[in-house]
Amino acid sequence: MTQSELKNGVSPTTADSQSEQDRPTFYITTPIYYPSDKLHIGHSYTTVAADAMARYKRLRGYDVMFLTGTDEHGQKIQSKAQEAGVAPQVFVDRIVATIKDLWELMDISYDRFIRTTDDYHEAAVQAIFQKLYDKGDIYLGEYEGWYCTPCESFWTESQLEDGVCPDCGREVEKSKESSYFFRLSKYQDRIIQLYKDSPEFIQPKTRANEMLNNFLLPGLEDLAVSRSSFDWGVRVPFDQDHVIYVWIDALVNYITALGFPGDSGPDSDFARYWPADVQLIGKEIVRFHTIIWPAILMALDLPMPKQVFGHGWLLIGDGKMSKSVGNVVDPVKLCERYGVDAIRYFLLREVPFGSDGNFDNKALVTRINSDLANDLGNLLSRTTAMISKYFDGVLPEDKEAGDHDDELAEQARVSAANVAKLMDQMEFSQVLAEIWKLIGRSNKYIDETTPWLLAKDESQKVRLGTVLYNLAECLRIVAILIEPFMPNTPKAIREALCIPADDSSQVDWDSTGKFGSWQPTAAVQAVKPLFPRI
Repeated sequence: MTQSELKNGVSPTTADSQSEQDRPTFYITTPIYYPSDKLHIGHSYTTVAADAMARYKRLRGYDVMFLTGTDEHGQKIQSKAQEAGVAPQVFVDRIVATIKDLWELMDISYDRFIRTTDDYHEAAVQAIFQKLYDKGDIYLGEYEGWYCTPCESFWTESQLEDGVCPDCGREVEKSKESSYFFRLSKYQDRIIQLYKDSPEFIQPKTRANEMLNNFLLPGLEDLAVSRSSFDWGVRVPFDQDHVIYVWIDALVNYITALGFPGDSGPDSDFARYWPADVQLIGKEIVRFHTIIWPAILMALDLPMPKQVFGHGWLLIGDGKMSKSVGNVVDPVKLCERYGVDAIRYFLLREVPFGSDGNFDNKALVTRINSDLANDLGNLLSRTTAMISKYFDGVLPEDKEAGDHDDELAEQARVSAANVAKLMDQMEFSQVLAEIWKLIGRSNKYIDETTPWLLAKDESQKVRLGTVLYNLAECLRIVAILIEPFMPNTPKAIREALCIPADDSSQVDWDSTGKFGSWQPTAAVQAVKPLFPRI
């Protein structure tokens, strides 16, 4: 898929045809990333997860909108640019280029990439700020409190932990300045009711309890939404001494990317895709997306996203990865060393999505050697080698059923059905475990049927062909099931099995439930291992 940066045009996945309009939609977003430095593997974790969901929904026939982007304003960016001796726009342009290169490297199939420095977004932010001001939900006041520059967050005295930022543990500064405030407190009761009425709104569900107990029930305070101590940001439309702060500027990107508020009529992308189906975020910004963001949407009289999913962190040792701390893992180097599909697989296989987990290089190598090289890679190389050796690549059309065939076909059916159910729950680790059940059952089937012994008996020729056909058919199904996670590996499997990429009867999702669909178009040749052992 062609990746696009869109300001006011049409996504490559958005067609004007009637058939396109009839397709169900699926809108998924990542947080927009802060380009103060190159991104680390933790950012890739979120984006690969979103990409897997987007690819899965496309496979199921949905009209998908997958949004990612960058949050480019703020005091920290301005300071970083000054240290680098360049203008803030030049600074962020350089970092954003590396982010887009990373997403291209990792095969991220986003439909739109929004930058908060895009002209259309800045104009939309000003219009939204004006609308909230006219409604009386924004007012001028004076802010005095504690500010964490690395996190771009204000904190009250009671929210600090041992006098430092509760999110990152770093020093905070006392800040006092004129500021416009958003009446967050006005929406406290409505947000609590939202949690009660929509139990699926926050996932995992433990995050809802955190928000209730730590923020909502103690009482919300109004939120400073402008700054006057720096100028790298979107100007308040009616007060040029202030720039609009991150809560309005960054959070509304999910709707400005769809054309809101200027283009929000019945035929607009906003009408088609909003509310979002899933907004993926790291757990450190759950408060922003499940308290502040809903309040802004309520003030704008807009529907809530259907779900905000706050996944856990990839840890180094016992600590969270952080660009400012410096304990990060470079995804570019990992992909160059181990391959993109291997890294994508590891990120979503190793840790249950929603929980914290350690990034460990030994675990990565073990996964590659065991799951990818031994299990999947050997299954493909053994199957193609035997088809080539025993039949010159062309299996007989006749079939002869035998022991274990039905069990293998049933595992394929069960795995496909379970994958569909688990994907909608974003249980990525379990999805991959389910796929590997089919791979493991296929390898066991080889041991049970002993094709090398069947090959010694000419009377077993048809049975041998059936066994090898069944193995190839399982690989065909596996190629479809893993496609959301490992976009390059299915191509290699299909090429090895001579499956045309445009043959819907063999590559569409629905064909995973039709065991016996493999129809090679050429002689199968033995292939090299997909994943050489490390």
